[in-house]
Amino acid sequence: MKGMVVCPQPEAAEVAIQILRHGGNAVDAAVATAFAQGIVDPLNCGIGGFGQMHTYISRTGEEKVIDFHGKAGSRVSLGMWEDLVLSEARDGFGYVLKGNVNALGYASIATPGTVMSLYEGLNRFGTMSWKEVIRPAINLADRGYIVPEEDAVSWTARPRSFARFLVTSEAKRIYTKNGSPYEAGDAIVNKDYAETLRQIASEGPETFYRGEIAERIADDIERNGGFITLRDLWDYKVKVYSPLSTDYRGYTIASNDAPGGGITLLELMNILEGYNLARHDWRGMGSDVSDYIHILAMAMRAAEKDRVEYVGDPDFVQVPTGLLISKERAGEWRRHIDSGEKIIVPKWVPKEPPSTTHVSVVDAEGNAVSLTHTLGSCSGVITYGLGFLYNNAMINFNPVPGKPNSIAPGKSRLTQMAPTILLKDGQPYIVVGAPGGGRIVSAIMQSVINIIDHEMTPFEAVAHPRVFCLHTDIIDVSSESHPTYATSCRLGAT
Repeated sequence: MKGMVVCPQPEAAEVAIQILRHGGNAVDAAVATAFAQGIVDPLNCGIGGFGQMHTYISRTGEEKVIDFHGKAGSRVSLGMWEDLVLSEARDGFGYVLKGNVNALGYASIATPGTVMSLYEGLNRFGTMSWKEVIRPAINLADRGYIVPEEDAVSWTARPRSFARFLVTSEAKRIYTKNGSPYEAGDAIVNKDYAETLRQIASEGPETFYRGEIAERIADDIERNGGFITLRDLWDYKVKVYSPLSTDYRGYTIASNDAPGGGITLLELMNILEGYNLARHDWRGMGSDVSDYIHILAMAMRAAEKDRVEYVGDPDFVQVPTGLLISKERAGEWRRHIDSGEKIIVPKWVPKEPPSTTHVSVVDAEGNAVSLTHTLGSCSGVITYGLGFLYNNAMINFNPVPGKPNSIAPGKSRLTQMAPTILLKDGQPYIVVGAPGGGRIVSAIMQSVINIIDHEMTPFEAVAHPRVFCLHTDIIDVSSESHPTYATSCRLGAT
């Protein structure tokens, strides 16, 4: 077997390895891994979530993005939360409202798309059966997964994160020991999630969107004041399209369209292409590092300013995509940066922990998948007997009407998720993506320039200190232990 899988969860990565060893391709492995990640990383992802899958098929050269954003339920109304706004997170990841109505509980849930998208990806590009790719996740849920040290420490040290397991009685029953965190080495068994996956494996995604599971989801959410109806589940559709792309120093960078983060990533890369980043001693943190940090920070703010002012769900707002990812727009921003002009991102700051995950896979045939999926920062809701947690995608809608990212029925909110593939001489060279809420685009950008401009290995590129600056005058410079990370695999290194 030749191939590579990169994801944060060792047990999920092992699932992908076994799929590849048994003849599956990169899509089979990515889909199986995504289902397994939902078991072993329950606050970050699962079948109650949403995301994007970016695929490259070597035999045909076909490259597609499967877009499965969470959509606001049909019961939402314009301006319904306008009077509840307290602040916006400093990194742009979410709005803080009175009572946390958009962050915790049933009102925070958007229509999930993960099940439909994984089926779509497998049906289009996979080689294994639906039952085969779900089976490893069922086994993990049935026998239990071992709580890693990182999660145990996080649940104890970050009570706001652990509190999501206490929102509903079902979440408390499954994911706590009588309200206390599990410890490292404990096994969490989730028979309900296993049974739900068995039903999905047997009956297909139809049961989740139009069958028995759909009815249980809609009934529970309606009885508890949420916005999703059975019709919302019936009407849910994924989008499949060719990715946006731009050139960066001879490489083709392809990523997702609005309301995803790829459009912002491409604009950011275009801005940075006009600077000789390689001359800055970023590895050794030399005397010119301040100039380097300034360039990165201002480029981030420039791209983010355009994102805030112009980008939303293209089914609801007119996004000037061609302008934003053009070389001309990048040149305009460089002139602003070089003049020393201060770039202000219009924002309204407590911070929600980003809860997302990613998997990058390549196989022996050269097929590649970059898949980012998430629960937002997790609603804490589990419907009785179903076992899985729902997203809280409503947290990222702008509660003020009249903005590109304002709340509307059936609308997808902005996200920085940007599963990305770089091509060199027409072949995949780097497969990359990241979790991290409002820091995703900047994490991917810096991983890419570390490889291309600074000639780092993928591991060095991801582990290197990183810069972040968007909405305030503060520039964060992280250490290697920073919790926001990227996952990348470079085909030339496999």
